[in-house]
Amino acid sequence: AEETNGARDRRARIEHAQHLTPASIRRIAELGVIASMQPYHAIDDGRWAENRIGPERIRWTYAFRDLLDAGAHVAFGSDWTVAPLDPLLGLYAAVTRRTIDGANPDGWVPQQRITVDETLAAYTTESAYAAFMENALGSLEPGKLADLVVLSRDVRAIDPVEIESVVADLTMVDGVVVFERGP
Repeated sequence: AEETNGARDRRARIEHAQHLTPASIRRIAELGVIASMQPYHAIDDGRWAENRIGPERIRWTYAFRDLLDAGAHVAFGSDWTVAPLDPLLGLYAAVTRRTIDGANPDGWVPQQRITVDETLAAYTTESAYAAFMENALGSLEPGKLADLVVLSRDVRAIDPVEIESVVADLTMVDGVVVFERGP
């Protein structure tokens, strides 16, 4: 098909790229496959996953850090209606990895934590790339849709555990204010 029609930008992706191996992480990066992940699942599943898949495999469960270090594309989403829709909970999950039962205050599989900036990129520029929409979405640039949110606090400047208390003060879609928190 490629000989007849030419190469195509297919952007293959694996949805729920949750339980990986070092070899699969390398292969995902080498092939340019997008790891589409839902960070909230890490702090939810972290309550029981080790009992189900074992202590050896758990090291590469929700392997955000290893995927990014390997050079993979990582796109984040919510998995609504299975998990909360709020991307701020996903940001909190990826950065802290503190399980929702409070049993892992230092983070569940903490070596897989990523930074606020890496998480924001996974939710914005990388998700736009995964959807073939990087020319219209994912960053604030002239000519792109002005889809944005103004948060109550600067998530880059606060202790990551405080991200849970951050809320949206304003939301714009295509340059139009669609939500504004009252006084």
